[in-house]
Amino acid sequence: MKETPQYPYATHLNVYFPQLEIVDAPALIAACTDRWYNQTLCQVNDSVVRLGIMQGEYHWHKHEKEDEFFFVLDGHFIIDLEGRSVDLAPRQGFVVPKGVMHRTRAPEKAVILMVESVGIVPTGDAK
Repeated sequence: MKETPQYPYATHLNVYFPQLEIVDAPALIAACTDRWYNQTLCQVNDSVVRLGIMQGEYHWHKHEKEDEFFFVLDGHFIIDLEGRSVDLAPRQGFVVPKGVMHRTRAPEKAVILMVESVGIVPTGDAK
């Protein structure tokens, strides 16, 4: 039987802020002690908005059926694609289309928002 790989990421898929509540991202950012943290903030229709607080490197993966949108709030964030890298500064965003192999990196602490389908598995289908 094939084992599911274990990743050193704090990934929380629960919706932290229900509808009609203020989304207090600064409080979550201030309380974070993980080097790679992913928390679903809220759900909007069939999509979720996730907060990422990251330092280091994620693994190569892809999502066969879902696009991913990354938006940098603070820090320096890099998205590696096969053949090129996209370097994002604060207030810049980028969409990785479904089926595209990618890896994200943050040389120093970065804070990002991600918008993606509610059913997406953040670790993707890593190979």
